[in-house]
Amino acid sequence: MLRIGLTGGIGAGKSTAAARFGELGARVIDHDILARRVVEPGSAALADIVGEFGDRVVKGGLLDRASLAAIVFADDHARVRLEEIIHPYVRAAASAADRQARGEGVGVVVHDIPLLVETGQGGDFDLVVCVTAPLSTRIARLQQARGLTREQAMGRALAQASDEERAAVCDVELDGSGTVEQVRAQVDQFWSTHLP
Repeated sequence: MLRIGLTGGIGAGKSTAAARFGELGARVIDHDILARRVVEPGSAALADIVGEFGDRVVKGGLLDRASLAAIVFADDHARVRLEEIIHPYVRAAASAADRQARGEGVGVVVHDIPLLVETGQGGDFDLVVCVTAPLSTRIARLQQARGLTREQAMGRALAQASDEERAAVCDVELDGSGTVEQVRAQVDQFWSTHLP
């Protein structure tokens, strides 16, 4: 089984690349989805988050993502603390998904990990693929697609690893600055070059 770590800065086009990998037959394990699952009502992760940040981050029994984001993107210490709480739960869920894929005989598994570099997982994969795009492009995409203000978009982008930090762990870089079709074509090229 070939294990690929896929990462890229927020708004760079990583989700487009992940979707194409899935269409080509890879099992995509989306760590953002896992991060949402591990904080469902009644979960240990949610209890730990409430213990750290209080009831203000829960609404109707569910994690209030907007309230939590307002806290952690305004305070680096709070963001680091949240990551310390949630990342072990996500890693455990990802390991279970990986084992399941191996047991099912899946040939290629792509771990879609926004914070691959930040969590020190660069050496955990056979190949690390990074999707890159200029910061200005990424900020514009976040404003348009997610309705963030420029300041909110910039805060989220700058809270992640730098392009240089990502480049240091990447084996293959895909240019996400163009169209969806261009990103998909690069994934196709990667697939034909690196996979049997």
